[in-house]
Amino acid sequence: MRVLVVGSGGREHALTWRLSSSPGLTELHAAPGNPGIARLATCHPVAADDAEGLLGLARFLGVDLVVVGPEAPLVAGVADVLRHAGLTVFGPSAAAARIEGSKSFAKDVMAAAGVPTAALLDSTRVPCVLKADGLAAGKGVVVCRTEAELVAGVEVARGFGGDVVVEELLDGPEVSLFAVCDGTDALVLAPSRDFKRAYDGDEGPNTGGMGSFAPVPDIGDDALDGLVETCIRPVLGELARRGSPFVGTLFAGLMLTADGPRVLEYNCRFGDPETQSVLPLVDGDLLAALAAAAGGSLSGVALGRLAAAAVTVALVAGDYPSSGDRGTTIEGIADAAAEGALVFHAGTALNDGRLVTNGGRLLGVTATGPTLADARSAAYAAADRIRIPGARRREDIARTDALAG
Repeated sequence: MRVLVVGSGGREHALTWRLSSSPGLTELHAAPGNPGIARLATCHPVAADDAEGLLGLARFLGVDLVVVGPEAPLVAGVADVLRHAGLTVFGPSAAAARIEGSKSFAKDVMAAAGVPTAALLDSTRVPCVLKADGLAAGKGVVVCRTEAELVAGVEVARGFGGDVVVEELLDGPEVSLFAVCDGTDALVLAPSRDFKRAYDGDEGPNTGGMGSFAPVPDIGDDALDGLVETCIRPVLGELARRGSPFVGTLFAGLMLTADGPRVLEYNCRFGDPETQSVLPLVDGDLLAALAAAAGGSLSGVALGRLAAAAVTVALVAGDYPSSGDRGTTIEGIADAAAEGALVFHAGTALNDGRLVTNGGRLLGVTATGPTLADARSAAYAAADRIRIPGARRREDIARTDALAG
């Protein structure tokens, strides 16, 4: 099977890494890719949001499956253009991707499907949560517990343009749940948790994610099945009823409150950096599962989970998320890999053969182990081997006192 992965971040590197080991793979391509992806696939200089360029590339390569990684191209309808041309695509239509592209649309779907979620508020008052209605790269949510936070939060949320959704403030640990969907059925992967705030102790502004771990302790198979029945299948049914069946990865961001699970948001793709922790735990052929879902039926397809844990530590530019870093030399990746870690490129580039920084989140260092403590120790040991002047990381990813969310 010839496969084209669309995107250039750490999530796409993790997907490419996992797909590269599939026995059914014959050729692996990426557009536009990154230096890490280029070690596994042939990269092509076509932007992820260039639907016509991707269509021409896919036809030229004769690909059998296109896997679209980022949310923005999906919300913009890239999958529709490719699908209408006869290509098999893993990724939802623009109509289905509205589940992420519009918070108000997602609220409407949840209400119709009977999915438990945070209540909408009719005014901005503390305590509350403000959400930019459109795409915000994981940075459009502001928790407001004081009047000062509310004033600042309104400015941040409105800064993304469009409307602002105001919700009640819920308390509890968060869980990221990925379900590979064929429009009606779903295969759920290991539950994970990410760390959104910029600094240790969950301080500072929201980011795209400073690290993650999987699986989440105390969520057994029965609890996981319950979350799927409560939060995934009803939404699949409602989207199908509306004539926009969801084919791709439905990502439910959940909060486990004292009154039961509540959906905070839905995303229309694999999460980043959770994917870097979830995919190393997959036991089975991910490519076969994605191809089956894209083909319209997961019947007879199963994915198991390794009896292990994974932790990912993000290395980011010193001023991230306010700004990134470009052109600084990156060294030590081979040393980290020698420690047994996976190093996923998120914001890197090659400059005259030299690996350099090219963004806010730069690398994700992932390690596995029999326990979360083992995986955490290995991830930080490997991250210590990487040298990027001016870069930083959080030191509390998957630490025992952070597991409660």
